Amino acid sequence: MTETSTRRVVANLSLSLDGRYYGPGGEYDMSWVAPHALTDSQRDQSVRMTTTATTILLGRKNYQGFGGFWPSVAQDENAEPRDRALARWLDAVEKVVFSTTLTETPWQNSRLAEHDPVTEVRAIRTQPGGDIVIQNSVSLIRTLLDAGEVDRMTLNLCPELVGGGARLFEDGVPRSSWSLGDLATSESGAICLTYDRVR
Repeated sequence: MTETSTRRVVANLSLSLDGRYYGPGGEYDMSWVAPHALTDSQRDQSVRMTTTATTILLGRKNYQGFGGFWPSVAQDENAEPRDRALARWLDAVEKVVFSTTLTETPWQNSRLAEHDPVTEVRAIRTQPGGDIVIQNSVSLIRTLLDAGEVDRMTLNLCPELVGGGARLFEDGVPRSSWSLGDLATSESGAICLTYDRVR
């Protein structure tokens, strides 16, 4: 993990071809993502993220879901090496959790946010460190996009039409321009896209 003079906010998310982040069955309708999340390309991208990011932002559901899964991967000597590297990074990285219901954060190196997402991110940006990653927490991504606080988007565009469910980009999102920073295709046919905001 490296510190930088300008801390980027990076939104990381998988999307379907029709722009959904979950399917018509609700927020747990994610089976269409699985074949595209465990590819070599996606694993490599996840490990690259760990070299520049020192803070991760999570909503309650992702915090609890990640916290119930990744710590055991970090301890599993038989885990895929890149999965284990990601899991160890998730254990070690600063985790800022946005929740109105949680009162404690038992996963090591995690804390509840002290402010609303925009105020919190602006405060984190003033502190030493590397990139600030929003990991799959769509409400945080939307809030920070609306406030102009997202600098990079890394999208795993999956070759799936799921036909229903929530979209990342709804009408009313503020207009902005982005430049393509990187593009890679995976063995599953997904496209890993990195876009940087044009300021």
